[in-house]
Amino acid sequence: MLPTASLFFRFLLFAVGIAANSVVIRQGPVSLPLARHINVTGPNDLVQKDRARAKNLVSNIQAKAGVARGPGTVVSVGVTNVGVTYEVSVGVGNPATNYTFIIDTGSSVTWLGAGKPYVKTKSSMQTLNDVVLLYGSGPEPSAGIDGTEFIDTVTIAPGLVIPRQSISVASELFGFEGFSYDGILGIGPVDLTLGKLSPAVDSTIPTIIDNLFSQGTIASNVFSVSFEPTTTTSPVKNGELTFGGTDHSKYTGNVTYIPITATSPSNRYWGIDQSIRYGTSTTILARTAGIVDTGSLFTLIATDAFNRYRAATGAVLDSTGFLRITPAQYSNLKSLFFTTGGTTFELTPNAQIWPRALNEFINGTSHYIYLIINDIGAPSGQGLDFINGYTFLERFYAVFDTAQHRVGLATTAFTKATSN
Repeated sequence: MLPTASLFFRFLLFAVGIAANSVVIRQGPVSLPLARHINVTGPNDLVQKDRARAKNLVSNIQAKAGVARGPGTVVSVGVTNVGVTYEVSVGVGNPATNYTFIIDTGSSVTWLGAGKPYVKTKSSMQTLNDVVLLYGSGPEPSAGIDGTEFIDTVTIAPGLVIPRQSISVASELFGFEGFSYDGILGIGPVDLTLGKLSPAVDSTIPTIIDNLFSQGTIASNVFSVSFEPTTTTSPVKNGELTFGGTDHSKYTGNVTYIPITATSPSNRYWGIDQSIRYGTSTTILARTAGIVDTGSLFTLIATDAFNRYRAATGAVLDSTGFLRITPAQYSNLKSLFFTTGGTTFELTPNAQIWPRALNEFINGTSHYIYLIINDIGAPSGQGLDFINGYTFLERFYAVFDTAQHRVGLATTAFTKATSN
């Protein structure tokens, strides 16, 4: 993340040395199920959390560009929206203890300790590095951890094992109480890990994807995600995280690959260039840079674009923080068209609305219709003018290709579903 807060830390002495004697060499992609979880016991200020995350994604890169850091520096990262999450079970240690992680493409470090305590085993080794991470914006962060780096065995699936993976274990934390997960699995670009360790502030930390590829476990330094819309508050396994390639059963047609944008700060994340049009001719956002991010719930757009969208739809801003429309306005709602990489992706009217069965979760009214397009909190031209979050990715398959510095998008069986 830009957080959500997920952190995998690499110990300096093990930057290159990956033991391979216990690894099964695989050529094909390996997929893990993801469980969608709605945190009905947590805070419902979903819009504010997404906006704070977006602000931090920008400020984190600006801080890296302009401020030198030394040992003991406190590193702030973006906060993940934990109201609605996709979670994966991963084993740590030998013998392995299974932990539940939120997956986050906006951060590249992995940590645990929010729920189940870290269990040390014969494979656990504490390093000399500490980490302090603060989440949220402003002088009073909304969450944080104070932890220690360990090198340990990580088991993703039978035969899919990383013998030496850097992990941050939280000894103190705040802002994560009462949630269902144990930590965050950071699968963003590896450059985001620079400066996260102390005293090894000049070291980057290979992500779990980097290590799987470097040790020969997966054939490609690629991962992909599949999400599906749902209207239940109960945890349901309706997502998939694939290591080493794509799962052809999860998308339709061809994957459109988009090069990582050259525009900062989006180019530090999984950033692309795209434009957005409402209906046949109303430009909402001219071609600009933004990111594809599993750590954000909404589809966020720059403030001026948001105002154009609100005017085009006739929506009003509700006390929930969502845009609200009437049933009559919904019947006239037009599709949004996202053009990127030479392909146009259609976000249908149904895909633009919050699941009506879940209105109570956002403190909404049952007969109202709420929109999932929201204000990023800054005008366009900031270098990060949109975020294609969960609500976008539940309609499109996404591929994250580290080797070729690109993001792939494809339609799915749910692109034009009317489930909401």
